[in-house]
Amino acid sequence: MMHIVQIYIKRYLLIFIALGCGIWGKAYAVLPIQEIALSNGSKAYLVQATTIPMIDIEISVDAGSRYDPKGKSGLAGLTAALLTRGIEWNGSLLNEAMQADAIADLGASISASASGERTIVRARSLSKPDVFNSVLDLLSAAISKPIFDVQIVAREKQRISSAIAEGDTKPEVVMQKRFRKELFRDYPLAESPSLLSIASIDADDLKRFHRNFYRQDRMIINMVGDLDVKTAKQVAEKLIAQLPQQGPAIPALPPFIPSPLAPEADRLIRIPFQTQQTHIALGMSSITRSNPDYFPLLVGNYVLGGGGFVSRLVGEVRDKRGYAYSVFSYFQPGRETGSFEAGLQTRNDQANQALVVLQETIARFIKEGPSDSELAAAKSNLMNGFPLRLDSNRKLLDNLSAITWNQLPLNTLDVWTQQVAAVKKEDVRAAFQRNLDMGRMISILVGGAQ
Repeated sequence: MMHIVQIYIKRYLLIFIALGCGIWGKAYAVLPIQEIALSNGSKAYLVQATTIPMIDIEISVDAGSRYDPKGKSGLAGLTAALLTRGIEWNGSLLNEAMQADAIADLGASISASASGERTIVRARSLSKPDVFNSVLDLLSAAISKPIFDVQIVAREKQRISSAIAEGDTKPEVVMQKRFRKELFRDYPLAESPSLLSIASIDADDLKRFHRNFYRQDRMIINMVGDLDVKTAKQVAEKLIAQLPQQGPAIPALPPFIPSPLAPEADRLIRIPFQTQQTHIALGMSSITRSNPDYFPLLVGNYVLGGGGFVSRLVGEVRDKRGYAYSVFSYFQPGRETGSFEAGLQTRNDQANQALVVLQETIARFIKEGPSDSELAAAKSNLMNGFPLRLDSNRKLLDNLSAITWNQLPLNTLDVWTQQVAAVKKEDVRAAFQRNLDMGRMISILVGGAQ
């Protein structure tokens, strides 16, 4: 008898159902996140949504670019890209075109990409059993039996190298690379692929990375769609059946050390660039998603720079002074660390003034927090917009993925609006003062300002 752990008590995703002509109604259904114990001791997760005959699957692999060996930045990303560039399937070799045709003939999609923390492999299929079973076979082969054809490897390296070279001509790309380098310094998230690092990668590197990291104990399987718990367990077991349960010990990553306090002159970096506008980024390393300050920072940042044209930064930078059309701020929390960034682009001759306004506005917000009216408006807008976070299976999967990867409580979305509503003005001010410090913020200016 299969051992299935189903978590029903207070562990629900709220999915709001549109009522006629695309208009949101007041009715909603509650769909539970169901936790499924697999035979290898790991877990899979299911949100059963039967309104359309589709199934979305995501495999989160603890195989992000933070594990790229020194001098081989881009290895995780290249490995992910090659999962859909040829596989061994049912005893035969399918080249890239054959693999793509097999997926397309089923009306399905399979994709893979790597970020700093993890690799994500996704599939979408009709739930019709004969179609879905074939897609499942193809997905299992993609994660377990990629062939890493030497010619395809060479072509993909050239494609990535061309993208890197093109990116180096764009000020926003140059800025983000340097910003990440300054924020994370000696931590692996600081690294970006380069022409030299991509050139150094060969098929053996890819096979080794795949062998070491693509294994059962480094995977989380998330599913949303038209399948029941029994089928979901069978799906998860089948997906990982061809992979080793464990593997060699992975060297521990160095501990992340936040940026130190430093004089502003040491935190201001100017990169000359032939462009009519200067791109500006200001920020520092910041919270993980599991940090208890997440909701006060979410609400506060909506007031500061995340709320579009009603934000403080837009009011100060755009409306009062006309320095930029668009200005923003956001937190990007991860599982191990995260970042805060504010930014804009402006004419070269007013870059210095725009940076000062950006800094002063953020510093004032850290000190004072939001007004009562700003706080109320931010909370209302966030809560009213909550249904749009869950209005498709794909968005449900995005949320389920964030919950399981960041090891959050399975009732996270069920209490999301309650946690937003509970945020007080003092909560915002205290959270910003705990997590942001102007004396640690890095400023990157890319453009013609001297």
